[in-house]
Amino acid sequence: VQLVESGGGLVQSGGSLRLSCVASGSTLKHHTIGWFRQAPGEEREGVACSSSDDTRTYYHDSVKDRFTISRDSAKNTVYLQMDNLKPEDTGLYYCVAEPIYYAQCVDRLFDYWGQGTQVTVSS
Repeated sequence: VQLVESGGGLVQSGGSLRLSCVASGSTLKHHTIGWFRQAPGEEREGVACSSSDDTRTYYHDSVKDRFTISRDSAKNTVYLQMDNLKPEDTGLYYCVAEPIYYAQCVDRLFDYWGQGTQVTVSS
């Protein structure tokens, strides 16, 4: 499966962005999906993940109640709605997918990664 992210950009603190990830080569209907991010000089971290049946979701503590992960199976697209953005949300955001049920959001579990989209939040 190939993943292509879009929707990143520069936004002021308190603003919103919606990231999109379009998949090709395979349907995401039975994939665990997720978003990871990496800031300069920092380790990559899981932001949000959803199990293949969407019964289990994970959010990093720092984004709970501000970010929402979702998928549109008809469009084979994954979204990350980001509200009330903060400067510490700045980073390169990656979409991930794996054709298996996971209830975890750990980068080593995912084989399929997009190229990333940059999110920059100014104070």
